[in-house]
Amino acid sequence: MAVKLVFLGKLADLAAASEKDVAGPLDWAGLLDALPGPLGEAVKGDKVRVAIDGVVLADKTALAAADGQEIALLPPVSGG
Repeated sequence: MAVKLVFLGKLADLAAASEKDVAGPLDWAGLLDALPGPLGEAVKGDKVRVAIDGVVLADKTALAAADGQEIALLPPVSGG
């Protein structure tokens, strides 16, 4: 099994994909290891939120995702 990462907005552009499967279980350090370069740096930022199976985490560094779960990476919302 795997954990599905879903990239939204500018994070999808940085990932060059909207989704990626990674081996689970997955914690915060494992997530950062799976996201190299500018994508990983962007996710570390204060404005990027993390959700597991549709529930936004209050503290993204407390991430603990099991096999079969979905992690959505949510960039800041911009408006016009």
